[in-house]
Amino acid sequence: MKLGIGIGWRPEIADAVEALPGIDWVEAVAENICTGHLPDSLVRLRARGVTVVPHGVSLGLGGAERPDTGRLADLAARAELLGTPLVTEHIAFVRAGGPRTASPGLEAGHLLPVPRTWDALDVLCENVRIAQDSLPVPLALENIAALISWPDEELTEGQFLAELVERTGVRLLIDVANLHTNHVNRGEDPATALDELPVEAIAYVHVAGGVEKDGVWHDTHAHPVTEPVLDVLAELRSRVDPPGVLLERDDDFPSAEELAGELITIRATLAPGRVSKVPSGRGRTTLLPKHALGADASVHAGNSVSRSGRSPGPSLESVRDRAAVDQTALLSALVEGTPAPQGFDHRRLGIQSRALAAKRAGVVAKVAPELPEILGAGYRGAFLAYARTRPMSAGYRRDALDFAEALLIAGEPADDAARRRLTHWWQDRAAARPPRRSTRLIRAARAALAGR
Repeated sequence: MKLGIGIGWRPEIADAVEALPGIDWVEAVAENICTGHLPDSLVRLRARGVTVVPHGVSLGLGGAERPDTGRLADLAARAELLGTPLVTEHIAFVRAGGPRTASPGLEAGHLLPVPRTWDALDVLCENVRIAQDSLPVPLALENIAALISWPDEELTEGQFLAELVERTGVRLLIDVANLHTNHVNRGEDPATALDELPVEAIAYVHVAGGVEKDGVWHDTHAHPVTEPVLDVLAELRSRVDPPGVLLERDDDFPSAEELAGELITIRATLAPGRVSKVPSGRGRTTLLPKHALGADASVHAGNSVSRSGRSPGPSLESVRDRAAVDQTALLSALVEGTPAPQGFDHRRLGIQSRALAAKRAGVVAKVAPELPEILGAGYRGAFLAYARTRPMSAGYRRDALDFAEALLIAGEPADDAARRRLTHWWQDRAAARPPRRSTRLIRAARAALAGR
C-alpha cells in the first residue's frame, strides 16, 4: 500500500492543507472526528481522492487492562466512515488505577512508555490481538518519544518492536522524531533501532519538530523539523523506501508557505543518494543478542535464556496485576506527587510531571477557551496550582469543568465580575448552580474515606 507524502490534518490548518500541492494523504486524530458528521474539509479532501487515516491516541494498548470495547468500537466506526486502508495507534499506556489496584482511575492525558520487558510484551501482544480482531482494517502502531526510562528493561526498542511484529503481525508506524528524542533523552542509538526492527513491516513514517532544553529533548510538534530528525529519516531511507511519510504539526502552526517548505525538505531527504549523518555507537545499544529473540525467549540477570524447558511463567492475569500496580505508581508520582517508584530518575520524573501539567493547561485552554478569557493572565498559574493536587480522572472537557468548580468553591477568582462569568459558564455546562457548602462537606468526607 503506497501512501506517498502527507500531512497531519488539524482544524486550525484545514484550509492550508487543502491548498498544499502534492499532498497524497492526510492523518486525522481519531478522537477529534465525530462519527455522525465529518468536517467539510475532510469531505472535500476525500472527494479529491485524498486518503484519510485515523490516528488514535486514547486506546492505551500498553496498559495493564484489556482495550476498552467502547473505544475500539469508536475507532472501528471512524475507520468505516473514512473508508481508510488502515488505522494507527501507539505503544503506550495512558491511564492507570481502577479496580485492579483498588484505587481511583487516573488519566495521563499523554502517551507514557511501557517497560521493554517480556512481561510487558506479553500484555501488549494480547491487547494488540484484541484490537486487531475488533477493527475492520489493519492496525499499525507507533513508537513513542519518552523523557523517562523504566528500570531493568530487557530489550532494546528495535528488539521490542521486532518481537511485537513477529507475534502479532501488526504493522509499524515509525516516528523518526521519536527515535531522535530517545537518542537525546535515553542514550539510544537510532541506527541500532533501525537495524533491529523489521523495516518491511513499516506502514508509514512520522516526521515532526521539537526543541532541546537543558539537555532534554521535548517532542513538541510545535517547532520546525530539525536537521538531526531529517538525518534519522535519511538513515531509515537508506534501508527501505517507506510506503508513506507524514509531517506532523499540532501547535504554533506556521504559514502555509512554511509547511510547504518543510514538505519540500522531506521529499529531498527521501531522494536516493542522501547521506545519513546519524551518529552511531553512542549510549546503550543491544541488551539482548538477536539470536535470542523469539516467542519463547526471556532474559534473567542480563543473560539470554529460553523459556522452553523451564517452569511455566506467571499467568497473564498476574502479569497484568503487577503491571497495573507499577503503572499506577508511576502515573501517581507524575500527576499526584506521590513518591517516585524505585529505580526511576527523580529529576526526569519532575520534568515529565511539569510537562504533563503544562500540556493539561494548554489543552484545557483549547477545549474551553472561555476559561483563559475569563481568568486572563492568571489562568495558567491557577490551572497549574490546581493540577498539582487534582489529577485528571476523565477527559479534558471534564477537567475544565472540575477546574472551574474548584475555583468557585475556593471563592475564586477574586474579581466579582469574573467570578460571575465563571459561575455562569459552569452552570451552562455542569449543573444548575455551583456546589453548596453541604455538597462540599459530603465530597470532602468521601475523599477522606477513600484515602484510608
